[in-house]
Amino acid sequence: MAKVAFIGLGVMGFPMAGHLASEGHQLRVYNRNTAKSELWCSQFAGESASTPREAAQGCEFVMVCVGNDDDLRSVLLGEQGAYAGMAAGSVLVDHTTASANVAREMAIIAAERELGFLDAPVSGGQAGAENGMLTVMIGGEQAFYERAAAVIDSYAKMMRLMGPVGSGQLTKMVNQICIGGLVQGLSEALHFAQCAGLDGLGAMEVISKGAAQSWQLENRHKTMLAGHFEHGFAVDWMRKDLSIVLDEARQNGAQLPVTALVDQFYADVQAMGGNRWDTSSLIARLKPRD
Repeated sequence: MAKVAFIGLGVMGFPMAGHLASEGHQLRVYNRNTAKSELWCSQFAGESASTPREAAQGCEFVMVCVGNDDDLRSVLLGEQGAYAGMAAGSVLVDHTTASANVAREMAIIAAERELGFLDAPVSGGQAGAENGMLTVMIGGEQAFYERAAAVIDSYAKMMRLMGPVGSGQLTKMVNQICIGGLVQGLSEALHFAQCAGLDGLGAMEVISKGAAQSWQLENRHKTMLAGHFEHGFAVDWMRKDLSIVLDEARQNGAQLPVTALVDQFYADVQAMGGNRWDTSSLIARLKPRD
């Protein structure tokens, strides 16, 4: 069992840290909102820290799951950042969905301090985090990956080293491109079925056994038809992720016309007040409005 710090106890980090504690790792947690740290400590074995630096001191691994590039810099850098508390040889595992550029930036600073760094964004949503069934896409050196794999396995159903630092974030971008297109296609299919007078549920049951099958179809079509959009990964977060995708595409020359269009459709959902609806809410903009 390892000494582990977990920084960031949001809807993903809270259960992820819980799985680590439940498997017997020695946990110290930090969250900007101290009430969340106190709540976590009331449910799991571990202690809270008042700063990222304090959380990281004496730990072999520091896991981070925060909101964006700037949040990552704020908890890693500076006098009270996690890097200031980490000992040479320890490993930083960043589960934030952020840019590949910030991963490379943080990895350079880590190397200067003789620390390991892995960018390791996750997919699977709140349910995947709570059930310990996340997919983890990892970038970094093989040696650091091999050391951290047993710890990450506490909440992963699938993990893979994709290449050098930044490769985990790039793979997560591929994931978000797929999700955006799939959800828009599913939204249009359900909308078309309703306009054609078909039984939407029946149509989905039939086509789910053929080439149109997908996780989104099987897990979201019923709630989309019912107009229930309370499944964790908010539209605001998806737009943040898609902005990272589109920025990377501008740098590498990738053509993403559908992704850019879906991003604007999510902007429509935000304008409808759906900032905190989940990503399946794309269908809402297709329904007639009063």
